[in-house]
Amino acid sequence: MPDNQIPRPVTGLWFEDLTPGLVVHHAIRRTITEADNVAFTTMTMNPAPIHLDADYASGTEFGKPLVNSMLTLALAVGISVHETTMGTTVANLGFQEVSFGAPVFAGDTIRVETEVLDARPSKSRPTQGVVTLEHRAYSVGADALVCRAVRTALMHRRPSQ
Repeated sequence: MPDNQIPRPVTGLWFEDLTPGLVVHHAIRRTITEADNVAFTTMTMNPAPIHLDADYASGTEFGKPLVNSMLTLALAVGISVHETTMGTTVANLGFQEVSFGAPVFAGDTIRVETEVLDARPSKSRPTQGVVTLEHRAYSVGADALVCRAVRTALMHRRPSQ
């Protein structure tokens, strides 16, 4: 490694560690704030009043603003990074399924678990493999599944010593 290059942090799992059936209960949890929701919603150019207008939202079946579901999805994946893919992923290849099972509100704390559904060596990249992960996010207070996402990632194999 050149002297001026900073080594990348590696806390994630290598391809060989991501075996089907492995479930990681992530240590990090996150309480979503109203500021998080407003910032994310406006940053992504979503003008929906169900996320931004408390008066409007008070007249809906939810009675208050909903957290933007894309923020919930981003947290579900982001919370998982430190313990699964930090420094070991090459690229996120895509999402096969995303569903939202229950509403999320400002003040809800989210916990996440990730299950490895499938892993196979890459046919075209001998130093990498393709892994399918299922992220499940739960609202701690309601103990409700709020987001389920199945995604595929291209992962580095463990470097030879």
